[in-house]
Amino acid sequence: MPFDQVSVQQCDVRTRFCDVSRLVVACLIAFPATGLGQEFADLRKQYESGQYQAVADAVGAMTDRSPRVWYLTAQTYEKLGLGDQLRDAYNQLAGGTEENPWTFVGRSAIAVLDKNFDEGVNAANQAITLDAALPEAYFQLGLAEAFRQNFESAAAALDKATELDPQFGYAHYQAGLAHYRNKRPDRMASHFEMFLTVAPQAPERPEVESILRTLRGR
Repeated sequence: MPFDQVSVQQCDVRTRFCDVSRLVVACLIAFPATGLGQEFADLRKQYESGQYQAVADAVGAMTDRSPRVWYLTAQTYEKLGLGDQLRDAYNQLAGGTEENPWTFVGRSAIAVLDKNFDEGVNAANQAITLDAALPEAYFQLGLAEAFRQNFESAAAALDKATELDPQFGYAHYQAGLAHYRNKRPDRMASHFEMFLTVAPQAPERPEVESILRTLRGR
């Protein structure tokens, strides 16, 4: 669930910044997160290009979905405005064992849906305790912290998500928003640059490009 209730087009930031080094961008892309699987990678690319119905159709035809696919499915249903299916998808995660970090990612997401943001933060932290290398756990924590208006912690969690998975486009996007709210336009810019690089067809691209032009003073 995104926390950007105010469009990035409404950002009025005039701080100038240096462009992100092309070398840094190239290095990040050269070392993508491992173990995600080609099927999931293809689904995420479709999601990040706004092909939500295509993603829903693809996962609907699956006989066995991994927890990572269930999490992406829930986000897809949210984009399509399918509230009941969204909750059902998160419930699929939340119903797992107490030893499974995805169980707590799902519980965190449901808590955020129910506006129990403290509970959402606690559940996401439990997921991280169980698996400190799970990018989605930090992503979920970042969203929950942002809804608590704790943007410094949100930015830190989302930074970690992108560190673990540099190809996670919407982690870069949400990290950029969190850094903006935390008054760090330089960090926002670096994440937005990466968002445009790894998710070049994202629906948010025009907004992100607009705010980057503003930051550059053009």
